[in-house]
Amino acid sequence: MKEYSTINREISWLQFNERVLQEALDNRNPLLERICFLGIFSNNRDEFFKVRVATIKRVIKMNDKRHPETSMKYQSILEEILKTVEKQEIKYTQAFINLQIELEKNNIFFVDETEVDQEHGEYLKEYFKNTVRSVIYPIILDKFEGGSKLKDKAIYLAIQLIDSSKLQKERHALIEIPTEELPRFVKLPSRGDKHYLMFLDDVIRYNLDDIFSIYGYDQFSGYIIKFTRDSELDIDNDVSKSFLEIMSESVKQRKKGLPVRFIYDKDIPENLLKKVIKKLHITTSYDQLRGGGRYHNFKDFMGFPELSKGLTFNPQPPIYHPDIEYNKSFFELISKKDILLHYPYQPFQHIIDFLREASIDPQVKSIKMTFYRAARKSRVMNALINAARNGKSLTVFIELQARFDEEPNIFWAQKLQSEGVKVLPTIPGLKVHAKAIVVRRKENGENKYYANISTGNFNESTAKIYSDISLLTANQDIAIDLNNIFHLLESKYIPMKFNTLSISPFGIRGFLQKMINREIRNVRQGKEAWIILKSNSLVDDDIARRIYEAANEGVKIKLLIRGINVIKSGKMNSCNNIEARSIVGRYLEHSRVFIFANAGKEEYYISSADLMTRNIDHRFEVICPIYDSKIRKE
Repeated sequence: MKEYSTINREISWLQFNERVLQEALDNRNPLLERICFLGIFSNNRDEFFKVRVATIKRVIKMNDKRHPETSMKYQSILEEILKTVEKQEIKYTQAFINLQIELEKNNIFFVDETEVDQEHGEYLKEYFKNTVRSVIYPIILDKFEGGSKLKDKAIYLAIQLIDSSKLQKERHALIEIPTEELPRFVKLPSRGDKHYLMFLDDVIRYNLDDIFSIYGYDQFSGYIIKFTRDSELDIDNDVSKSFLEIMSESVKQRKKGLPVRFIYDKDIPENLLKKVIKKLHITTSYDQLRGGGRYHNFKDFMGFPELSKGLTFNPQPPIYHPDIEYNKSFFELISKKDILLHYPYQPFQHIIDFLREASIDPQVKSIKMTFYRAARKSRVMNALINAARNGKSLTVFIELQARFDEEPNIFWAQKLQSEGVKVLPTIPGLKVHAKAIVVRRKENGENKYYANISTGNFNESTAKIYSDISLLTANQDIAIDLNNIFHLLESKYIPMKFNTLSISPFGIRGFLQKMINREIRNVRQGKEAWIILKSNSLVDDDIARRIYEAANEGVKIKLLIRGINVIKSGKMNSCNNIEARSIVGRYLEHSRVFIFANAGKEEYYISSADLMTRNIDHRFEVICPIYDSKIRKE
């Protein structure tokens, strides 16, 4: 079997994040949107270290003695990651400097604690006294022994306390910057058309005397530190506990995960840095410690205040679907034709309205639904609770293992259970990533099923910024297949036969192999043969190899992969039949669409699954055909 060269998945991901950084550097984007892209880049990188780098370090540690060759391989990958991150950091820092200059051109000025005049000083003293002081809790480092209790996502001021009279010895303290309670950027009084901002960090620096002077200290300096913890969950196998209890405990333990990265202000005094490292139990391996600038947690730039008009994208309110009429029944409409919704260009409110109608329609007997990431304040959940109170039979699957959304999902699972909703139990190690709704309605004495299959989460918050598609259909073959998925979930995953849908972990790999092989056969016979794959990531080795084989046979391949893509295309690949693009912009491209030429009889599919081994073999996913010719053109 011919070997094909691929790109390392971690490096490919870093290349994706650099494309996000390019948006921050692109003058065609409005200024505050460019600042927001800086925040997205920073947040992405934090999650990368929490998950991917932490996993690599675990592999290195596990294999260090038993399989040294494996350990060395991953050590090499880690070194390449760190080199790439360092190069990106230089670009990132320069981008921040450039954006500060652009802000000043637009009369928006950052002020630090050394640049405060009398008027702003009086304002800051009052703001600190009335707003900040009550939500900060200084920790004296000298006697502190609780390093594992410090928060992962937080940043801290490491503070040096000096008594110039030498009557007291130098001491050190930590203060968490309270960005969960207060905005990171504090607006100071404007002057004419000039606006002034201060980092919350600097507000606290300016008021350190207010906290510590009563203890006899008169010289204070503060330096930002930040550490990123391993965010992998260790799942307890205690059979006496429900999985809901196990996940709740695991999420609490994650907050004590080992640090995988420690960043500090490079100007911090050496004795203070050593004290912090010792007290927080930070290992001093070269890949874990990094001196940086004065400010960290730039993810807060995603919440940068809008101080002047014209510095953001023009509002783009969603447009109601032309076939959906106000105060008209969804069931009547969907019975006549399929409807494809495009978020955020069309409102997610359509799905909420669909569920609300189902919750009060006397002919509706049951509603079944899956959740992967639920909003913290979810109108979808409220609609389901209302349906349960109206006597509908409710069956809901909430994935408790959705990374970084475990807590809201646990909350909603408990809330639904308290309302009498049947919440299907999570199966450890097999995430349900499919997004599905099935409504059973009695019509003329018979059951009729209505279905919704989406590429994105039933989450009204992310639906405003994620680009997804969502099919509403009364096609009974699709709807009954979808209903059978819930039977599958309730029967502990005993395989079933599906007529229209492809389901992982049982059938998606075989489906994709069959589709690609068919295009290869067609091109050999001189028939029209091409493939379009749109996905968040393309990582699976088998699928990548088959794409290479198809391209080498002459099948035209177009890849629209936002994130990780291990396929080499264009000049990187000897075959010119692969075209790969990554769309990064105002909205996060999240839909999965697979289209096959099929000798001129094109077949269209939407899916919840990315082209990754975890999705194809280790998650519960759905691929659904699109039959309507009008919708295919959309």
